[in-house]
Amino acid sequence: MIQTGRALALTTLVLSLFASPAHALVGGAPASSDALGRSVLTIVGSRGNFCSGALIAPTLVLSAAHCVTPGASYKIVQYDAQRQPQLIAVKRVADHPQFNAQGIKAHRASADIALLQLTEPLPGKTALPLGIPTEPFEAGQSYTVAGIGVAARGDGKSGGTVRAAALVSTSHPGKLQIRLLDPATNNERPGLGACTGDSGGPVLQQQNGRSVVIGVISWSTGAKNTAGCGGLTGVTPLTLYRDWILQTAKTWGAGL
Repeated sequence: MIQTGRALALTTLVLSLFASPAHALVGGAPASSDALGRSVLTIVGSRGNFCSGALIAPTLVLSAAHCVTPGASYKIVQYDAQRQPQLIAVKRVADHPQFNAQGIKAHRASADIALLQLTEPLPGKTALPLGIPTEPFEAGQSYTVAGIGVAARGDGKSGGTVRAAALVSTSHPGKLQIRLLDPATNNERPGLGACTGDSGGPVLQQQNGRSVVIGVISWSTGAKNTAGCGGLTGVTPLTLYRDWILQTAKTWGAGL
């Protein structure tokens, strides 16, 4: 089958990004072989961006709104038995109507939430349970972040494998935004944290003996709030947006 120019460009992007051994999250985060490895997906766009997403229903992917800009097309990357990337069609995309792109660029709180619907379920993939953060919000609460982003900033080929890290909330977490850091480095030196490609990845919290998705990764900084990765990881919690997710899923016929 002859590929269109846009499809060919997406294929080229995927092959160039993940042609070498893959890692994700900076700071040496380990690969996930558990449910996260079967639930976190790679999203690639026709404009050259790549992000993470979490399967929350058989055909429904949760990600970040800044990952799905209008006018572009998106695909899910699935690997065959030989670890060759295959592009899976996305049926439709929606971002939250209150999303403000400039706010996220400035690390301010916004409705950085998006949904992508697949044409059919992905073999071997498992949906994660959807929830909201436990309240009251307090500094020092534990969360797990996961994504397919780069292990070394600026090296796109170091992305592609699902990895996860345990982080804790810093001062003044709340319903609009949660800021996480590596407790071993406390944002004073580079540590575990999100980086390029981890945007849209799930943020999970242990509730009643199971891990539930309570937010998505929105941005990152370097140590001491410099530009880069390995300092703070900014999270958009689902507290104010879970109802929109449920309603959109219902409208699409992709019930949770």
